[in-house]
Amino acid sequence: MTASEKVAYLKGLAEGLGIDKEKGEGKVINAIIDVLEDLAYGIEDVEADVHELNDGLDAVSDDLSDVEEFLFGDDDEDEDDCCCGHDEDEDEEYSVVCPACDEEFSLDEDDLEAGVVECPNCGETLELEFDDDGGDDLCCEDDDDDDGDGDVNE
Repeated sequence: MTASEKVAYLKGLAEGLGIDKEKGEGKVINAIIDVLEDLAYGIEDVEADVHELNDGLDAVSDDLSDVEEFLFGDDDEDEDDCCCGHDEDEDEEYSVVCPACDEEFSLDEDDLEAGVVECPNCGETLELEFDDDGGDDLCCEDDDDDDGDGDVNE
C-alpha cells in the first residue's frame, strides 16, 4: 500500500468515525491528515522523478559504453595483447633442437634473455642467436624463422 493510499484510508476512517471537524480534536486530526496527504503526494512526485532520472542515467550509461567501445575497442579483448593477438603476459615457450643430440626441448622467456642454455638431454651448452628483423620484441607475427613454425633459430 502506498503512502497516499494509507492517507486516504485514514481520511475515510476519520470521516467514518464521525469526527467533528469544528471541534478542537477534529480540527487537529483533519490538519494532520491534510499534511500527511501533501507529504504522500510529494513522495509520489519524488519517486516519479527518481524513476525518470534512473531511465536517463541508463541511457547515458549505454551511450558512454558505445563511445568507450568505439574509442578503446571491444571489452572482451585483453589489454595486454600484442598486435597479433597473443597475450604478452602469458609465458611463451619456444622449441629448440640441440645440434649435438638432435633432441627437442622447450625454452621460456628467461632462457632466451640469458642467451645461453644447457641441453637437458646431453648437457651441451648452446648459445642462442636470433634473426633480427629490426624489431625489439618477439611476436608471433614475426615469421623470420627458417621453417615458419615459430621455433627459435640457433
